[in-house]
Amino acid sequence: MQPEPTSIADAKKEARVSSMRRRRFCKWLAASALLAGQRSLLASPEGPDSASSGVTRLKVAAIQMTPQLGAVDANLTQAEQLVREAAAKQASLIMLPEMFTSAAAFHEDIIKAIRPLDGAPAQLLRDLARQENAIVGGSFLAEDRGRVFNTFLLVMPDGTTFRHDKDFPTYWETCYYEKGNDDGVLPTPLGSFGTALCWEMIRSGTARRLQGKVQLLLAGSTWWTLPEEAGPDHPLRAVNLQMLMESPPRLARMLGVPVVHAAHAGPFLGYESPELPDVPYRSVYLGEAMITDANGKVLARRSLEDGAGVVTTHVTVGSEVAPSEAIPERFWLPEQMPQEWIESWDRWFARGEDYYQTVTLPYLASGEIEEYVPPYMR
Repeated sequence: MQPEPTSIADAKKEARVSSMRRRRFCKWLAASALLAGQRSLLASPEGPDSASSGVTRLKVAAIQMTPQLGAVDANLTQAEQLVREAAAKQASLIMLPEMFTSAAAFHEDIIKAIRPLDGAPAQLLRDLARQENAIVGGSFLAEDRGRVFNTFLLVMPDGTTFRHDKDFPTYWETCYYEKGNDDGVLPTPLGSFGTALCWEMIRSGTARRLQGKVQLLLAGSTWWTLPEEAGPDHPLRAVNLQMLMESPPRLARMLGVPVVHAAHAGPFLGYESPELPDVPYRSVYLGEAMITDANGKVLARRSLEDGAGVVTTHVTVGSEVAPSEAIPERFWLPEQMPQEWIESWDRWFARGEDYYQTVTLPYLASGEIEEYVPPYMR
């Protein structure tokens, strides 16, 4: 991340550097396309937009995966296949889901899915960006200097990489990684891109820290639903799905920028919690990969029933669209956010932190998963 300017002079200097970086990158893109016979990242149906205008037309892709829980090698293979499919459709910016290497649940295989920050997942993103002449992004559980984060990497074709660590883990995710503290603004050569992972999309603080600072929002989720035992007609199933489906369009309206949202879809089997490690949690990831314009209109979408695949369309980056929906003062964006979910979200921090400190972090050093002993049994 770039440091915030501390004076008018610093701000002017940063603007000049950003402009130079953008011009160099656009020259690199043009040369790459000519030499390799590949598409330019600035291509559009109407022809290339003027880089000097600050407006760029991009063909973007949102990937929907059907992951195998914690199976890193299998998920990397699927991710590669889908990225290459998106590139074959001439997409220049390709989004993978949150935790594309593992998905999420309470399961010891999630611990085993943690990879070094510069390990195989990051290398795959770099390889795909270079080989397909595209911008490629996705998040994974990354170990960085003895700590674990839900790290999103956005990789440019020349290998330049931008990073965002998700702010708050959700429910059982608290067992496996800690919160990040960056603002989610990625200063790419094509403009400043924002990042929001899963429930970051439904917090007003996300919208506030990005509003007026980004020209495109890159989002990804691992959005699950109620367990199978709750029954198919439980009213909170519909509430949960509605929250997911409304999140990308609402953020688009609040920020006045297009949104590219990648997702997971399909069944998984995890367990209830550290205290109930043998009680199954059978559920599904809800999918809903989608792309919206800056007014929140859904341009392309893939439902749970559609399974794994790619949606693509063109978006305009850098056009000035005034936000059409106000950011509410409350913490959670959805009006229908169930109170019991809010309370559970709060409770998970202490129990998940204890598991993270006593099981996950020691695993990084020993390679062994110790049996968890709750505090009240120590």
